[in-house]
Amino acid sequence: MQATLNAQTTFWNRLARKYAADPIADMGGYAATLKRVRGLLRPEYEVLEIGCGTGTTALNLAGATRRYVASDLAPEMVAIAREKLAAQPTQGLQFEVADATAPHAQPKAFDVLLAFNTLHLLPDLDTSLAQALRPLRPGGLFISKTACVGEMHPLVGWLGIPLARLLGKAPPVLVFKAPALVAALERQGLRIEAVERHGTQGKDIRVFIVARKP
Repeated sequence: MQATLNAQTTFWNRLARKYAADPIADMGGYAATLKRVRGLLRPEYEVLEIGCGTGTTALNLAGATRRYVASDLAPEMVAIAREKLAAQPTQGLQFEVADATAPHAQPKAFDVLLAFNTLHLLPDLDTSLAQALRPLRPGGLFISKTACVGEMHPLVGWLGIPLARLLGKAPPVLVFKAPALVAALERQGLRIEAVERHGTQGKDIRVFIVARKP
């Protein structure tokens, strides 16, 4: 697991500036996701986002909450996010360097846990989810949008990604389909409330899930 985390950190630190400059591929789908999430947030909520990247989503959502902590494993990603926050001050929002599989937050500290484009980058599903969910309070919401690489052509998972990793063009990636992700969340005791697709450009492999912690 630690080797995977180290590889993720190295990859995203190196790619951070390019990642920040790249446009969002499906802006319509992204806007739909933001609207959906805002409808689930409340002004009194305390929110933790894991795998926040360069902070774009956090800056879009934090204003709808009382406190919003956005964390990422890669220091270079967080540095860019803090630059954005300095240019766009947002009350209650803070960015931190943290590993989602070893959360710094106290157990049961947040009303909502967000994970966008992150779960397929964890070292594994079950162990990593068990750790990532610890800060979520009973009755709290887990909201994610995840690339299900297993829904792409089989050669992508078995050949394309390993080759890209060998060339330094991709990080370690878990290959699964949406039902496997839903099952993994249910194994953690979460109750699934919604499974949706928000894409506006052809086939959408990014599944949006809302689940609640009992």
